[in-house]
Amino acid sequence: MYIAQQRKGRSLEFFIRQSYRDGACWQSRDLFCLGVDPGSFLVYPGGNSFYVHEAVTDVLSEKEVAASLDELDDLFWPYLRPDIRRALESFRQKSSARAGRAPIGADEEKHLRQKVHLFDKRRIHFLKFGRVDQGAIGQLPIPLFRWLYGKSRDEIEQRFLLSERILKPNELRTYVYVIFDLQRFFTAAIARRMPQGLDEGRLEEHFLTEICRLNQAQAFWNGEPPGGSLHDYLVRYAVMFFDFEWVPTPFLQDYLRDFMDRHRAYRSPEASPVRVSAEKAGPLFGVAPAALRAMSRRELTRLFRQKAREHHPDAGGQAEAFIRLQEAYQSLVRRK
Repeated sequence: MYIAQQRKGRSLEFFIRQSYRDGACWQSRDLFCLGVDPGSFLVYPGGNSFYVHEAVTDVLSEKEVAASLDELDDLFWPYLRPDIRRALESFRQKSSARAGRAPIGADEEKHLRQKVHLFDKRRIHFLKFGRVDQGAIGQLPIPLFRWLYGKSRDEIEQRFLLSERILKPNELRTYVYVIFDLQRFFTAAIARRMPQGLDEGRLEEHFLTEICRLNQAQAFWNGEPPGGSLHDYLVRYAVMFFDFEWVPTPFLQDYLRDFMDRHRAYRSPEASPVRVSAEKAGPLFGVAPAALRAMSRRELTRLFRQKAREHHPDAGGQAEAFIRLQEAYQSLVRRK
């Protein structure tokens, strides 16, 4: 069993759901509607104790769903009062440590190796390690995917909804770029280190193609028929991609710092400043000498930056012409 959230208008509605096997597929069904506040079904008799309201257990019994008290406590743990949760956290951790986990069976291991969808692996890899490069995804240990076994697609997506809350807003677009493996469509080295530098139009086209392909992938939905429009569980990735910005990477920051250092104003090594008349500077700036004299300091600087981009050696310009432009600018700006 698991608690699922579903948007109704501007609010979220919560349900207790159950994954069940239907032939070779796993489906999900609603067991109990919790309304907009699952915490309202928790009763606090006193001290640090709590229990789940009888209304929930009665309905589960009527539907012949066997649920232990520990299972119900785990189900409602995220909605427990914060002070009670803090008081019981240490006991809960010790109990989990003592219980341990059963070893992975042969059938379970075979399923995890062959049936886990690559999209799920990419999401788990990024949420665990935060890496753009997914080259080591084939070496991930099987226990990382264990929680995917015996789950419907709905239960898996509800788990990812909770897991993705750890992502910061400036990580969301990078997350989508990685989990849809958009870097494979680009040969440039920056595809793995600085996706911000890729062609935005091509990137959007590839993303739309991939999200539509996933929307129709029967193997991904595990038997649940995909609808004609984009599934609600994929809409959130379209929002992440189009409504959020890239996270600044160290590579990008180093590149920008190097760019700024290389484009700082040139300072003549000569002891005395070079004086350049407006008549000689006019051809360098592409304007009449009278116009140069009439310009304000800000207008001259704006014009200089425009010409500097055109004549800079990194942009294919001549080094000597760029130096003369720098000297002319320094001479003129001192007189403004």
